[in-house]
Amino acid sequence: MDRTLKVANVFSDPTRLNIYEHLVQSKDEVSVLDVAEAFNIHPNVARLHLSKLEEIHVIQSSLLRTGKGGRPSRMYELSNNVVELNFPHRDYKMLSLIAFETFAALGEEGEEALYRTGKKYGEKLIRPFIDKRNEKPLTIDEKLFILEEAGTMTGLYPHFTYDENKREVFLHIQNCPFKEVATSNPQIMCEMHKSFIKGMFNSLFDEFILTEQSNLFKDCESCSYRAKLITN
Repeated sequence: MDRTLKVANVFSDPTRLNIYEHLVQSKDEVSVLDVAEAFNIHPNVARLHLSKLEEIHVIQSSLLRTGKGGRPSRMYELSNNVVELNFPHRDYKMLSLIAFETFAALGEEGEEALYRTGKKYGEKLIRPFIDKRNEKPLTIDEKLFILEEAGTMTGLYPHFTYDENKREVFLHIQNCPFKEVATSNPQIMCEMHKSFIKGMFNSLFDEFILTEQSNLFKDCESCSYRAKLITN
């Protein structure tokens, strides 16, 4: 079977898709029993779903030996493969690489243009969510909900928390949608990603200071940022 059709067939099951998204967001290894408990399904059904996901190489498994004897547990985690479905096939990743490397080859001016474009698209992403609310003043909770909803839609799977006393928003990104492109020059791509996030915040907050706290390409578990709110 063609890989595209096989991937489409595997993800046509809502539970299987939810299990995959659960793994993307948690980033932890899981067992069959973990999945069965999380989704209230029989372990045999959970094992079938995990096997199907492993068949298309979006997750991988290994045996966990406890040293206490007995049968080792099989643990599942995300692989480095990305799900891409296009009918007919269109290689947007190659186009992204060409565009990214072109900007990078232009030196400082190209990098600045890339950052401006990233910020622009971050703002553009948020705008429809604001427009739906008919220009009503938004609370902090509503703004964070918009950021989380928009971020999830783009595959970031973000999590936001707010420290009211310090007026700081903390953002943890569980998945990097630019990871495959970023491997050729992570520093530039991560700066572009930061500009993208700035654009998202810029659409909702008048003034803030955004700083990077951790980075997936620096052997951290996730990318995280802190936004110090100056004004709402």
